Amino acid sequence: MKLSQKQAVFEKEVLTRFDLFKSLFLTLPFQRVRHTGTILPFFSTHCETGVSEHLPPEDIIDSFFGQYAQYIQEEDRVDLLFRIVQYIERQVVLFDAIEDSAFQTVGKMDETGGLKSLFRLAQNNPNLKKQIIEKLRNFSVRLVLTAHPTQFYPGPVLGIINDLIEAIKANDISNIHLLLQQLGKTPFINKEKPTPVDEAVSLAWYLENVFYKVASGIQSKIDKELEVPAEDVKQLIELGFWPGGDRDGNPNVTVEGTKRVASMLRTILFRCYYRDFRMVKRRITFRGVEKYLDNLQTLFYDNSFNPVENPVDETSKILENLQAIKQVLNTHHDGLFVEIVEDLIRKVNTFGCYFTTLDLRQDSSVLRKATNYLAEIYGDQLAVTTEQLTKSEESKQKALKFEEHTLDYKEDADPLVKDIVDVIRLIKSIQKSGSERAAQRFIISNCQQASDILGLMQLFLWGGWKKKELTMDFVPLFETVDDLSRASDVMRTLYTNKAYAAHLKMRGNRQTIMLGYSDSTKDGGYLMANWSIYKAKIELTALAREYDVDLVFFDGRGGPPARGGGKTQRFYASMGSEIDNNHIQLTIQGQTISSQYGSLDTAQYNIEQLLHAGLISEVKQNNGDTLTAKQKQVIGDLAAESHRKFMELRHHPLFLKYLETLSPLKALSSINISSRPVKRNSDRELRLEDLRAISFVTSWSQLKQNIPGFFGVGTALQWAEENNMWSYVRNLYQTSGFFNTLIDNCMMSMTKSNFDITAYMKDDKVFGEFWKILHEEYVKTKEYLLKLSGASCLMENYPVERSSVLEREKIVLPLLIIQHDAIRKILSGKLDAEQEEVYRKLIGRTIYGVVNAGRNLA
Repeated sequence: MKLSQKQAVFEKEVLTRFDLFKSLFLTLPFQRVRHTGTILPFFSTHCETGVSEHLPPEDIIDSFFGQYAQYIQEEDRVDLLFRIVQYIERQVVLFDAIEDSAFQTVGKMDETGGLKSLFRLAQNNPNLKKQIIEKLRNFSVRLVLTAHPTQFYPGPVLGIINDLIEAIKANDISNIHLLLQQLGKTPFINKEKPTPVDEAVSLAWYLENVFYKVASGIQSKIDKELEVPAEDVKQLIELGFWPGGDRDGNPNVTVEGTKRVASMLRTILFRCYYRDFRMVKRRITFRGVEKYLDNLQTLFYDNSFNPVENPVDETSKILENLQAIKQVLNTHHDGLFVEIVEDLIRKVNTFGCYFTTLDLRQDSSVLRKATNYLAEIYGDQLAVTTEQLTKSEESKQKALKFEEHTLDYKEDADPLVKDIVDVIRLIKSIQKSGSERAAQRFIISNCQQASDILGLMQLFLWGGWKKKELTMDFVPLFETVDDLSRASDVMRTLYTNKAYAAHLKMRGNRQTIMLGYSDSTKDGGYLMANWSIYKAKIELTALAREYDVDLVFFDGRGGPPARGGGKTQRFYASMGSEIDNNHIQLTIQGQTISSQYGSLDTAQYNIEQLLHAGLISEVKQNNGDTLTAKQKQVIGDLAAESHRKFMELRHHPLFLKYLETLSPLKALSSINISSRPVKRNSDRELRLEDLRAISFVTSWSQLKQNIPGFFGVGTALQWAEENNMWSYVRNLYQTSGFFNTLIDNCMMSMTKSNFDITAYMKDDKVFGEFWKILHEEYVKTKEYLLKLSGASCLMENYPVERSSVLEREKIVLPLLIIQHDAIRKILSGKLDAEQEEVYRKLIGRTIYGVVNAGRNLA
């Protein structure tokens, strides 16, 4: 389908439908909703006009209310603004549902980048087919759901969205009308801050309603098309889970919470199995299978509704009975209904008795504190002292003897130390109930040295684990630009450490390394962060090949390009021969979960895209994917120049003050969206290093300035032009998938920026000059991106995505004007305490709609 055709279909299937279905809101039997819906178009147009004239938000709001005699009182105005926010929130849901319902029709299912195109190539090329099948035996895609604070849709709303999608597909106007009524009465916000367990329950909705069904469907398609036995490809699609296990900077995650989450995941899975089994039992009513059906009935029912205190892994028993049923069907009943048994076998092979691997994560400083504590308490028993552990890195490494003990803490120990000791014990019982895949990874945040990994390994051996039974993978997380530059030195030390090398061998010589995009972008800017990670991958791959290590890169990506998001599958498809790509692992977080994996269609599409990217990057690489020495030098020079410009901005005395004063950063900590604090070390004044990357990026996106997604790129490109390197940069954009995707994602980030909204700030006495610095770089970057791509507008090559972005930005523009007006009213100091609290709530409410509409803003 040509670009112009796609655009026409999008306008017909999405934009026109949205205009039509919006009118259904006006027919809802809620008087206040009808009144708000009638006035909203006028308010939206007024906001658009005011922004185009660069008016301050208070002038836009006041001049609008000046047209209506009934809105003289402040409380009446605020009441209408709250209702406008609520109305727009629901418009965003409607747009999401309409867009997702048209997902396949619009043409996002582009076969040039999907599994179908790969299957076609394989059918006509036996050697390629053999290559793909061989790759599938040792290939996997792991999606890890995290509990980062930007998943704003509560479970009931997610259910409504999915029902709306199906009703819209069927043009069922009556049902759509009923669902909009339900939506009108369903709250979008939590009255109380969620606990980590609450977050786990919320995300489990996706496991049960989307991933459980999609994973087996994709596996079935591959089995059918490539004729690969299911037993040969057991873990093609894997799931990971952070809620309840990710303790980094979140004191609300407890051992009891971790235990509850692990138990909940197992119970939900068995209920999924039980629902499927009921269909198996309903269809297979033949002789010869009674015993096996009875066995499965007991297994599934008891584990679903009568959970025992100390459950065990029942996977082998389940598979044994299912295989027996399959054999009876094939032998005596002509294979009747064997496909529904095979479907359940695929699911059990994929999810076992655990559903998703529960990852554990903690900051290296906390882990060091626990190691030092136990060394101090048990100094007489151990061959290591606190003094040795607090000296040089060399001293720490020599001090760790990896002795096996069962140590405990004293009652007065630091709560964080207690948690680490207890959770190390708990992992054993989680593995017992669901196999080691239930909880097999411990991620070390802020990993700076080899002793951070070795120290954690020692903690496990002090926690009652045996070396020969240490079924754990220790995963370093390198995030900052400096840490990324030292990553290969850290890993070389580990690979040459006898104790660690022995452990790695026991784990199949597979090493997982996590690389964080979010903090590296906050630390060094967009270009430098992406180049630092790419370069680190090359270095780490070379090292792994030297030591015969099966390397797995686990990418900590957020939704927007500033946090590693954007067209993620294109990054993986463009990994050259210097980067290991045998496994694709990445975090899925925030509203990106609902936007990319919220429905069966979108989830299948996005998972297939990642599978295709991983397979094609190895079996059919493009010539330009492996960078030449000159290309690396060019990108390195661009990254260095961009980094210089970004650091100049970061060191500006108004940098953090601007963000803290004019964006809703402070409001992020007061709205009930996450169990995790907005910043680390919340007991001290805000510092950039304490501010979580997700809050940092979200705040810039609420300002519609998206600084982390582009700042410094324009300066770097200008530098290249002035230093006779432009032809090299143009060549990179045309031949390197990595660089092309990097630039295109930057364009996406800029398309979601709108400096007209804050143009009034250029005359501000305090922040005016700082705003001009930001705006000048935006203008420069836009100019050079268009020149580089030969396009007439940003995202010109992606007209459907561009139209979607622009429509969403139009929907939420009133929310931004309301938000910025409320912030400025509070800053004016003219409000009493009660009024100020009302406006703070108003700010909080606007954040929801803006992030949800953006789909990958945070």
